[in-house]
Amino acid sequence: MDNYSGESGRRIVTNTNGVNRFLTRMYGNMTLAVLVSALSAYLTMTVFANQVMTFFSAHPAMVWLILLLPIALSMGVSFSATRNPVGGFVMLMLISIIYGVEFALIAGVYTGTDIAAAFVSSAAVFATMTIYGTVTKRDLSRFGAHALAALVALIIAWIINIFLKSPAITYIFSFIAVIIFTVLTAWDAQKMKQIYVNYSDQNSMTGLAIVGALQLYLDFVNLFISFLQIFGMSDRN
Repeated sequence: MDNYSGESGRRIVTNTNGVNRFLTRMYGNMTLAVLVSALSAYLTMTVFANQVMTFFSAHPAMVWLILLLPIALSMGVSFSATRNPVGGFVMLMLISIIYGVEFALIAGVYTGTDIAAAFVSSAAVFATMTIYGTVTKRDLSRFGAHALAALVALIIAWIINIFLKSPAITYIFSFIAVIIFTVLTAWDAQKMKQIYVNYSDQNSMTGLAIVGALQLYLDFVNLFISFLQIFGMSDRN
């Protein structure tokens, strides 16, 4: 009995240490991705501003490339990171750089105050929900499934609004998006922890951490964009 109890205790400690290492690596990769996006946006707006504007003016179709390429790269990370962690990390960094360029292109529409307020708000919501999702014992899968369904409906409505061009609808959609990605942030944090606990013996910890970092990075990006629209349109009103 004593031997069994001791082995069980060591196993629990090992699992706890493994989870902590996984979470540290996942949030470290996610934080790095955010910093790379910030640096990319800063360089695009300052050092390479003229070159970037000249390039997109001469090649307007390239705007579609930077909009669609992150989607393809995200799929690549999701499908291959556990088998090729190095490739997954490189694709994550490419996604971060591209989104940084996108942020720089839209930053001119907003004031520095709007951008700062959006970043602080999204960071506060993100930190709160990731902590909650990581420590809570409550199963968030049902809430996450509802949030995913709401996100699909929101994307469809957003596409329709591209043709309607209604600022009021865009403003309302931004609040809905904040709610959706607040829920998804907590769910993704809990889901990745559970995936590691259940499947760490079958997959690379580094690869799983990269997949989780991508999901949380996208949650943060969408929170930031939604808050930016809210603060920006509120100032205009």
